[in-house]
Amino acid sequence: MCAKPHTDDFHSDLKEAGQQVNVALDRLLESVPISSDLRPVLVYTLQSPGKRIRSVLVLWCCELVCGQVTEEAQVAAAAIEMVHTYSLVHDDLPAMDNDDIRRGRPTCHKAFDEATAILAGDALLTMAFEVLADRMHDPTVSMRLVRELAQAAGPDGMIAGQMADLLAENSSPDPQALRYIHVHKTGRLFGCATAMGAICGGANPQQQQNLTDYGLTLGLVFQITDDILDVSASSTQLGKTAGKDQKAGKLTYPALVGLGQSQWIAQDLKDQAVAALAPFGPKAERLRRLATALLDRDR
Repeated sequence: MCAKPHTDDFHSDLKEAGQQVNVALDRLLESVPISSDLRPVLVYTLQSPGKRIRSVLVLWCCELVCGQVTEEAQVAAAAIEMVHTYSLVHDDLPAMDNDDIRRGRPTCHKAFDEATAILAGDALLTMAFEVLADRMHDPTVSMRLVRELAQAAGPDGMIAGQMADLLAENSSPDPQALRYIHVHKTGRLFGCATAMGAICGGANPQQQQNLTDYGLTLGLVFQITDDILDVSASSTQLGKTAGKDQKAGKLTYPALVGLGQSQWIAQDLKDQAVAALAPFGPKAERLRRLATALLDRDR
């Protein structure tokens, strides 16, 4: 897929990239064998109006490296969105964060039921690896993408962060534990997205490392801003229940150091993320603007 000219409107570019992800998801949903009972559940969860930030990172990092969004990048973007969506479906369950709203709609277990939501999450997770295994032209690229995603989402990645997040509820303030939670629960999947984009674009090892560093740090910016918004924004703005972190006794930066210091930390991390893009020069401007947009967002 050839790269389209960048517009002067960053948000239009972001929206268009999100639409590319939606098209890729729809194509995969149509082509992958799915039971008739489960299909409407997966369609409901994947077609909810999400930000698609992780998926867009795959597309934009691939394009940065090789000048175009490849077919492999589109599949990889869809795969990481499946994993991210599965994590949200399971996070919202009563045994986890127990939320009724996600992306402005009833959560999966509310729209259907708890057992169906568990199975839908399981299906999305396994389907992500199925498409990475089946839809790549180069088996070496497929293997590298599978490894990246498994390590980022698995027991030493996102799952480890989620476990630490649960254990830290109503605990004594601990900056090291908080950093661990943010890196693993959110940062690792962002770093995975940028690494997957680099792999799809044929990046050299240094380019892949720089983009991984950018993605990991960007994930921390995203999560700290998310924690700030949980305190300062409304449920209508967020599309999910506001104030639930404080109610659940979650370990967050606002709870640990207050809103002002949290905003300063997020700003400093944004600057670190942007610095990781220096070797790419002006070509990485969209990724720089994305870092600012995630810091300044209000939902």
